[in-house]
Amino acid sequence: MKKIVTLCICFGLLLSINLVKADTDLAPNAKSAILIEASTGKIIYEKNSHEKLAPASMTKMMSMLVIVESIEKGIIGWDDMVTASENASKMGGSQILLETGEQMSVSDLFKGVAVASGNDAVVALAEAIAGTEDEFVNMMNQRAKELGLTDTVFKNPHGLDDANHYSSAYDMMLIAKELVKHERVLEYTSIYEDYLRKGTSKELWLVNTNKLTRFYPGVDGLKTGYTDTAGYCLTATAKKNGMRLIAVAMGEADGKVRNAEVTSMLDYGFAQYKVNEILNTSTIISKVEIEKGKEKQVELVPLQNATVVTRKTETLGKITYDLHLNAVKAPVKVGDKVGTLDILENGNKIDQIDVTVKENVKKANFFDLFLRYFGDMLSGAIQI
Repeated sequence: MKKIVTLCICFGLLLSINLVKADTDLAPNAKSAILIEASTGKIIYEKNSHEKLAPASMTKMMSMLVIVESIEKGIIGWDDMVTASENASKMGGSQILLETGEQMSVSDLFKGVAVASGNDAVVALAEAIAGTEDEFVNMMNQRAKELGLTDTVFKNPHGLDDANHYSSAYDMMLIAKELVKHERVLEYTSIYEDYLRKGTSKELWLVNTNKLTRFYPGVDGLKTGYTDTAGYCLTATAKKNGMRLIAVAMGEADGKVRNAEVTSMLDYGFAQYKVNEILNTSTIISKVEIEKGKEKQVELVPLQNATVVTRKTETLGKITYDLHLNAVKAPVKVGDKVGTLDILENGNKIDQIDVTVKENVKKANFFDLFLRYFGDMLSGAIQI
């Protein structure tokens, strides 16, 4: 049975949690754009963010997400060697010049996708993970459903134009928001220049298609895109002073204008907003009885940090919490979800985070329970 506990832990936090979005058009030349803070998903600026447009190579963000999650599941490894098929090697557009039968590590192929936007590299990885390119696309679309993307259909893993291949700035933002949780990805997308096949006759110099990784402090990803249909597109992410922003611009007519407008969005976000930490993973929320545990009680902590994004000029206010607990039974370990915590501002729910135990608790054996019963009886906790 679940129980709800209202925690009267109150302290100053900003009164107006609902953000007032930018008054000016930060991306006047974009067909569609959006700017968010990554940890909360709070929208700072948006323009036609649900318009369905060709995403071009920003498609590869979903491909990279499926790839890195496949690596984490053990389906493939960073050091595994992949043999390029004829299908992969003959891909047009941006490429790393794979030859049919050429072998390259997953790590180098991923670098070719993240830095040089290699269509051949992403198809080679797709085939290695799913068996066929089409099956990998099915995985992309399934992951899109799981993330709640409603404006997106993928027809390929690279983003070359297809009439039925589309997305929106909003959905691209959701993919990016999930992708930045994987720090290994940012190690690749932050590279400005590097080499593939270094020291061989086929050495290839890679230069990041996202120039902001060099020219904007704090930018460490994510993905550019261009086709005749899509125009110039960019999803960029930057982190400064503990705050990560994600900006998306689609349908720009010129690469320089695209970069300038994304820069304008990031500048605005960092200048106007800040992240306020409410709780972190070390904050003790409560202490509860644990059924049949080696210890009688266990402390509860958040599974992730709880933050609120606000304007830098906003006034401090009041925060309260409602704790929703499942029955906590041993054995239980750190990371197990045992309940949720509603975060309320002025009585209005603004967020919900998962709750776990601070320490692992083993299941008590018969001797443990006997000693506890005997101790309770001696202390008068049990009436005879």
